[in-house]
Amino acid sequence: METTQRNPGEVLFALVFVVLGIAGIVLAGSIEIPELETGMGPRAFPYIVSGLLAAVGAGLVVQALRGGHGAAEEGEDVDADASIDWRTIGKLVGFVVVHILLIEPAGWPVAATVLFAGAAWTLGAKPFWRSVLIAVGLSLLLQYLFGGLLGVSLPPGPLLEGIDILHG
Repeated sequence: METTQRNPGEVLFALVFVVLGIAGIVLAGSIEIPELETGMGPRAFPYIVSGLLAAVGAGLVVQALRGGHGAAEEGEDVDADASIDWRTIGKLVGFVVVHILLIEPAGWPVAATVLFAGAAWTLGAKPFWRSVLIAVGLSLLLQYLFGGLLGVSLPPGPLLEGIDILHG
């Protein structure tokens, strides 16, 4: 009889997904719905994503408890002996923190531009000016889609305060 080998790290990793999914579902209930909302509303997307996250996590927990594990990466450009690039991870975490700190005073589009351009620069995108232009376009598009069309409350900030189609 073949014995299955369980990896507690994989079980714990899968449980993190379940916990994040459940937390997302619980926290999505606290999102305010505008009185005039007649469509899907701002809670729909968080409920869908959080529900899928919890379901995938639950499936991973079951698979990990049964002894299943991910196959080792065999890509041609992967160096199995390479160490973790903590400097890159630190830069990315730093840009996420700056993004969070900028949302209220500068507005979501400015904060997202800093995050997107900073992540692209950290990961080696060149030239930098192109990354900034793409980041500006992407952040304005997301502000329009979520703030203007879906009614999600993303603060446009002082630069875009007077543009009604960008408000949630």
